[in-house]
Amino acid sequence: MLQKYGALKQARAQLLQSAVDPFDVRFETILGPTEAILDGRKVLLFGTNNYLGLTFDALCVDAAVAALRADGTGTTGSRIANGTYGGHALLERRLARFLGRREVMLFTTGYQANVGILPALAGADDYLLLDADSHASIYDGAKLSDAAVTRFRHNDPDDLYRRLRFLADRPGDKLIVVEGIYSMLGDTAPLQEIAAVKRETGAWLLVDEAHSLGVLGEHGRGLAEATGIEADVDFVVGTFSKSLGGIGGFCASDLPDFELLRLASRAYMFTASLPPSVIAGVMQALEVLEARPGLHATLNRNATRLYEGLAGAGFALGPTISPIVSIRLDDTRLAAAFWDRLLKAGIYVNLALPPATPERQSLLRTSVSAAHTQVQIDQAIGAMAAIGLELGVLPRVMQHYINAAQ
Repeated sequence: MLQKYGALKQARAQLLQSAVDPFDVRFETILGPTEAILDGRKVLLFGTNNYLGLTFDALCVDAAVAALRADGTGTTGSRIANGTYGGHALLERRLARFLGRREVMLFTTGYQANVGILPALAGADDYLLLDADSHASIYDGAKLSDAAVTRFRHNDPDDLYRRLRFLADRPGDKLIVVEGIYSMLGDTAPLQEIAAVKRETGAWLLVDEAHSLGVLGEHGRGLAEATGIEADVDFVVGTFSKSLGGIGGFCASDLPDFELLRLASRAYMFTASLPPSVIAGVMQALEVLEARPGLHATLNRNATRLYEGLAGAGFALGPTISPIVSIRLDDTRLAAAFWDRLLKAGIYVNLALPPATPERQSLLRTSVSAAHTQVQIDQAIGAMAAIGLELGVLPRVMQHYINAAQ
C-alpha cells in the first residue's frame, strides 16, 4: 500500500546524504524559550515561532498548573458533547473582547481552525479566492469545501480584482483568504489594497493572523489593526501556538448568526476540546500580552537586528522585516548541508523545502523571539555568515561576522 510513496522515500534518502534527518529533531530538554539540549549539547533556538517568549512565563505556567490540578488532564469529548467547560466560554469572551469582535469559536489546533471554518463558510455554489502562498491548512480547508477554488498571484491585489471581476455575474458568495504574515518568507499582505478590492467587488474577507497576532498592531491584534482596516475583515482566524505559547485556534467575527457555525463545522463538532490547562495558560498569555507592551517592542528590535545582520552579511532574504527571517537558497542539498552545519554549530533553525515553499525555493527559516538576547542574535548571525562563506553561499563577508562566530 505504501509503495505509492516511492518518490518521497527517494527524496528523503537523498536529503539524508547531506544532513541528519531535519524532520526528526528530538530535543532532550527545553531549557527555556531560546535554549534546549540536543544530543547532549546546548543549542540556541531560532526556529520555534515563540514570538513573545511566553512558553516559560511564570504567570502562564502557574495558571496552567492550577487548572490542571482543578479540572484534570483533558475533557475527553467535543464541545457539543461533554467538552465545553466554563473556561472555554470564558476564553471565547476574553478573546472576543481583545479582538473587538462579537463572537469567537475555539478550535483544538490552529490547523483545525482553517480546516474547520472554510468548509463551513463556503459551499457548492460559492468561491474561495486564495493567495497562492497560503498555508497548507488553508488549502486543506478549501479542499474539504465544495466551493470552487481560485488562486491569485501572491500579494497581487490587481490579479485578485481581475479574478473577482470574471466571477462577478456568477451567483454565490466570494470569500477572499489571505494571511497577515506569511509563514515562509515573513512578508505581509497588502491588506489595505485587498480590502479595497473586497469593498468594490462585494466579496467577503478572511484574514489568518496566525503569525501576526501579538506581533503587529498597536495592541497586537495583527496586520488588520496595523493597517487600519479591521472593519473590512469579516472573519479573523488565528492560533495560540505562536505568540500565546500554547496550542489551539480560533475564528472571530461580527456577523449575525455566527453561532450557527458551531453546528456546521465538522472539525468543531467532532474533535475533543482543548484541555483546561491550555485554556488557562492562553488566557493568562492574553493578559501578559496586554500588560507588557514592551514585549512587542523588544520583538521588533530583535527582528530588525537579525534581519539587518543577515542582510549585511550578504544573504538573500524575504522582502520584509518581521520575526520570520528566511535565507533563500536555490539548491536543496546545499540548504540541507547548511542546516546540518548550523545545528552542529549550536544553532537550530527550520529547513523548509519545496513543494512547501514559495517559488520552490529552499529556505533556512528562522523565527526570532522577544526572549532572545542581543548576544544570542549576534551569535546566530556570526555562525550563519561563517558557514555561508565556507559553503560558497556568500562570495565575501565582513570579518566581524566571522569573529562573532568564533
